[in-house]
Amino acid sequence: MINKTLYIREMKVSLKLLLILAAVLTLYVLIIISMYEPEMMAMLDGFAEMMPGIMAAVGMKAGAADLLGFMVSYLYGFILLIFPMIFCIVRGNGLIARYVDRGSMVYLAASPVKRSVIATTQAAVMLTGIVILVCYVTVLEILSANYHFPKELEIDKLLILNTGLAALQFAIGAICFLASCIFSDVKYSLGFGAGIPLLMYVLQMLANAGEKAEIAKYFSIFTLFDPEGIAAGESAAMAGVAVLFILAGVLFTSAIIIFTGKDLHI
Repeated sequence: MINKTLYIREMKVSLKLLLILAAVLTLYVLIIISMYEPEMMAMLDGFAEMMPGIMAAVGMKAGAADLLGFMVSYLYGFILLIFPMIFCIVRGNGLIARYVDRGSMVYLAASPVKRSVIATTQAAVMLTGIVILVCYVTVLEILSANYHFPKELEIDKLLILNTGLAALQFAIGAICFLASCIFSDVKYSLGFGAGIPLLMYVLQMLANAGEKAEIAKYFSIFTLFDPEGIAAGESAAMAGVAVLFILAGVLFTSAIIIFTGKDLHI
C-alpha cells in the first residue's frame, strides 16, 4: 500500500532527473544504432583490436553478427548500466536519508500515514523511475532500429534483454534504498548507496579486462547480468535475471522493515 499524495510529490521530484537522463540516453542510443553499418562497425572493431583491455572492461566486443548483438556490445556494457544507476543513486539517497538528515522526516512520520506506508511509497517511486527509463529506452531502440534498419531487430529478444536490464537496476536501486533506510546521515547513505554499486561495477570491469582479475566477478551483481546470454535465451543467464529480481525483492523488503522500526529521535 502506498500514499498517493506522497507518491505524486516524489515523482514530480524525480521528473527533472528522469528527463536529463532520458535526453542523454537518447543521444547515445540513436548514435550507436545509426553506426550499425559496415564502415562504422569496422572502425569500432578496429578500436577493440587496438585497445582490447579497455574495450573489454566496459563490455564492448568486436564482431557482432547482427543488430541486437551490436547493441549488446556497445550499449549494454556501460551506457545502459551507468545512467540508470545514476538515477538509483541520486533518488535512493533523496527518498529517505535526505529527509531524516534535514529533520523533515519528523513531519512525515508524525502524520497519520504509517512508517511502513511511507517507506513502501518511496520504494515505489524508485521502482517506477527505473521502469520509466527502461521502457523509454526500449521504445527508443525499437523506433530507431526500425527507422534505420527495418526488420533487422529481433524485438522479442530485445524485450527479454531489457527485462534483465530492469532486474539489474532494481537490484542496484534496492542497494541504494537500503543504505538510505539504514543511515540517517546523508554522507553515509550516499557513501554506501553509491559506493557499493560503483565498486561492484569496477570489479566487473576488472574481471572483463583479463583472466588474472576474473575472480573479481564473484563480488559483483553485474556478473548476474549477461546480456549476450539473455539475448540468446541461455538458461544460466535467465537464472541470473531471476536471482536479481529475488535480490531486489529481499533488499527492498529489508529496507522497509528497517525504516519501520528505526529510531528517528522524534
